[in-house]
Amino acid sequence: MKKITKNILEYTVLFEPAEEGGYIVTVPALDGCATQGETIEEAVRNIKEAISGVIAVMEEEGLEIPREKTETFFTKIAVSYPVLTA
Repeated sequence: MKKITKNILEYTVLFEPAEEGGYIVTVPALDGCATQGETIEEAVRNIKEAISGVIAVMEEEGLEIPREKTETFFTKIAVSYPVLTA
């Protein structure tokens, strides 16, 4: 009898407000993995589905599934730059 196990993967996900409303969602560790949603909740559901789809295609094609390093994170960095005034 075969034993079924589940593998839990975690990825950093970027939510950006869309100009027309809602959110655009991307997964930097998975090239091309993106979706959108009108609400955060919808965007979360959609990106989970998109991630699962990308992983399924990668498995079918025999590609290695990217594992995100636990040290990966996003932050904002402020920089100053000169502004020319008349």
